[in-house]
Amino acid sequence: MASQVSLVDDIVSEYQGLEMQMADPEVAGDQNQFRKLSKRYAELRPIIQVNDELNQARVDLEDAKEMAYEDHDFQAEADRLEGEVVELEEKLADLLAPRDEHDAEDIIMEIKAGAGGEEAALFAGDLARMYERYADKTGFSWEVLGLNESDLGGVKDMTISFKSKNPSRDGAWSVFKFEGGVHRVQRVPVTESQGRIQTSAAGVLVYPEPDEVESVNIDEKDIRVDVYRSSGKGGQGVNTTDSAVRITHLPTGLIVTCQKERSQIQNKARALQVLQARLDQMEREAREAEDAEQRASQVRTMDRSERIRTYNWPENRITDHRIGYKANNLDSVLDGDMGDLITALQNQERAERLEAEG
Repeated sequence: MASQVSLVDDIVSEYQGLEMQMADPEVAGDQNQFRKLSKRYAELRPIIQVNDELNQARVDLEDAKEMAYEDHDFQAEADRLEGEVVELEEKLADLLAPRDEHDAEDIIMEIKAGAGGEEAALFAGDLARMYERYADKTGFSWEVLGLNESDLGGVKDMTISFKSKNPSRDGAWSVFKFEGGVHRVQRVPVTESQGRIQTSAAGVLVYPEPDEVESVNIDEKDIRVDVYRSSGKGGQGVNTTDSAVRITHLPTGLIVTCQKERSQIQNKARALQVLQARLDQMEREAREAEDAEQRASQVRTMDRSERIRTYNWPENRITDHRIGYKANNLDSVLDGDMGDLITALQNQERAERLEAEG
């Protein structure tokens, strides 16, 4: 309890310091600095609010106990407040529990069709729409940075960014990080004339996105930049200028494309951001792999080599193999109703982190 009080005191002090900094006209005039401070301020605000409510509830409880001592009619109010204090204490403890350091950050997602040809590409497109609909329903903004479609309108590969519309401790990473891995689908393909069920797959990569273009730190000699015309379905050109950009990172072989912007310069800047995010994620995973103890403290979802989920169309069932989650509401999940699934994954992550902390 003493350590929790000390932690709350430190957070209150930091929160007050942030308020003072943000009130400084010079800081307010620096958009980058102000945005970073606002982001941290938003992360701490829920803790401050619950702590204030808890302190007030404790004061009210003591007052109610004193009045109940003289007049038993106040006992019911004291009992109610006692329950409220316990509830707020649990809520505060949950807010103070160990968290993923990237939870407040925006993310970049890559979706790639796997084995299965056209059917795999159509499934990759289903996944993209599922994430976009979930974002629409939960208040995240999204934009397609790069898209390579199949002849039937599926997705061969696609890059999307997801962002919080307002600063929050629960950013895009806090929900989409669980999606990294191999997704498997079982259904009758539209190209199958005999009605046979086929198994296909798509891979998803998710990684935090740097806040600013200035955070990009890539040596120009380590990259090759190619420009080409943006293309749509079946390779059809949608722009008349070579504005799309493909960047190859020579030391790692990573390839990033961006065709969203009309300007080649803008597409290059955005592609460099995406590349920086990929490199940062590779570095994090390398550090985790080298340290077995640290690796054990990470949630299983960070292992992108495993098959994480199966989508069974005939039985309308979705199965998450990491936590044994099963539900017969595949149709609604694909329509963006992912809340129950993500909550189950978050609860498992929280339990694992608390266990690792001892």
